[in-house]
Amino acid sequence: MMRIERSTLQLLRFHFSVFLLPVFLFALSLEETIHPLRALLVFFILHALVYPASNGYNSYMDRDEGSIGGIEKPMKPTRQLFHATLLLDALAILLSVAVSLPFTIGIIAYILVSRAYSYRGIRLKQYPVIGYLSVILFQGAMTFWISYHACSRDLTLDVPWLPCLVSSLLIGGFYPLTQVYQHEQDARDGVRTLSRMLGYRGTFIFCAAIYSVAMLGLFLYFEQQGMAGKFLLFATMLLPVLLYFLGWARDVWQDVSAASYTRTMRMNVIAGVCTTLAFLSLLIWNIID
Repeated sequence: MMRIERSTLQLLRFHFSVFLLPVFLFALSLEETIHPLRALLVFFILHALVYPASNGYNSYMDRDEGSIGGIEKPMKPTRQLFHATLLLDALAILLSVAVSLPFTIGIIAYILVSRAYSYRGIRLKQYPVIGYLSVILFQGAMTFWISYHACSRDLTLDVPWLPCLVSSLLIGGFYPLTQVYQHEQDARDGVRTLSRMLGYRGTFIFCAAIYSVAMLGLFLYFEQQGMAGKFLLFATMLLPVLLYFLGWARDVWQDVSAASYTRTMRMNVIAGVCTTLAFLSLLIWNIID
């Protein structure tokens, strides 16, 4: 029996998939009728297969020597990691067929774009705007769309467009912050991320602007649906994120060394936990309402 190497398990970063859970929960919280078993299958495909495979492939291509998301001291990737990502992607596609054709197409598209983002021959991540848009569109709008469709009891194709847009904006208002500590490492690798292009202060200004638009879109959607109370609950539960962001931005303004791995991961945890709990609360509200 083949032994799974420690580096493979580490670089798949299964735990990091938790930070992408809010988009799935957002879609689920807006469903009128949820298909429970299909929802569990969709959750498994995305968070146990697709996201870890994407993380692992990115690590295999980058061969990072410095800290990466969720790992302060990454191990060296081996060929086994590459094979593991292929296996996880193949399993994800196979299981997707049991959900629906549109869901399967969405999963395949996500995998292909994820590969193009990291693959040395294409490497979308080296282009600040294209790389940024590919991430927020697929981790945001695409994930929301396929989740909403697949988790609905009747496999609806009538997916609300504004929450799709908000999902991308929520990712877009946060993603550059995950790159802010990597400027020097990205420069050595020839990668010009949006955060590196904007600079330290510019990254915080940009993220604040995009996140504000996301919150406005969320308010407009809930207001249109006569559910302003749900927006108030969501906004209240995100107050710790706002307070930490403002404090961190102040520190970076005074000294750019504050844009460190430790502070970035702390922001990841606070934002991930608060956003997950906020959308989970909306889901529970929707179920009991």
